[in-house]
Amino acid sequence: MSDKPFQRFRTFLMFGAPGSGKGTQGVVLGTIPRFHHMACGDVFRSLDTRTPLGQEFVEYSSRGQLVPNETTVKLWRANIHDQVKAHRFKPDIDFLVLDGIPRNVEQARFMEEDIDVLHVFHLSCPDRSELARRLRKRALKDNRFDDANDEVIQKRIRTYEEESKPILEYYSQGKYAGREIVTDVDASQPPVRVVHTILSRIMKLEAWKEVETLVV
Repeated sequence: MSDKPFQRFRTFLMFGAPGSGKGTQGVVLGTIPRFHHMACGDVFRSLDTRTPLGQEFVEYSSRGQLVPNETTVKLWRANIHDQVKAHRFKPDIDFLVLDGIPRNVEQARFMEEDIDVLHVFHLSCPDRSELARRLRKRALKDNRFDDANDEVIQKRIRTYEEESKPILEYYSQGKYAGREIVTDVDASQPPVRVVHTILSRIMKLEAWKEVETLVV
């Protein structure tokens, strides 16, 4: 990694309702050189519960409580900086691809000092019955039978509508107004068409052209 200083991580957000395929698209992008994928779930799965932050997480989760937004972002921040130190993520030449975080507007505000959001890909699937079908299929495939329950699925979709979807408005207003960084992508298409749409949009960005000259 070069010694050139960087400020915030150049970031693409994969965003959408549960079952929209944002995790799938994040994983696909992460296999391409110069893209580093990070899912929110990875942060919690790799958590060291012996650290003070890990203990804070355990304190909430053991009581069945939601982890506060500020704590979630602190955990994410510690994880991504560990990846930089280990040279798995090289922020001077790599783009960061996030899915599952930020999960709400408050988290987005907390993360402003860490990430420079270049684009938000909204994987749109207005047909909620299709989302439910995908979630049931995924739950059964992963042997998470409780997650295949229709009531659980509908609750997850409602939570997205109420808490997460306002993020799209956040990245369209304020300092982001006029930048047009949100692209709606039809998530009902085959995954290969979705990733083609995403990559086509990325390759038109100035930030991509700048990095491309460094790695050719």
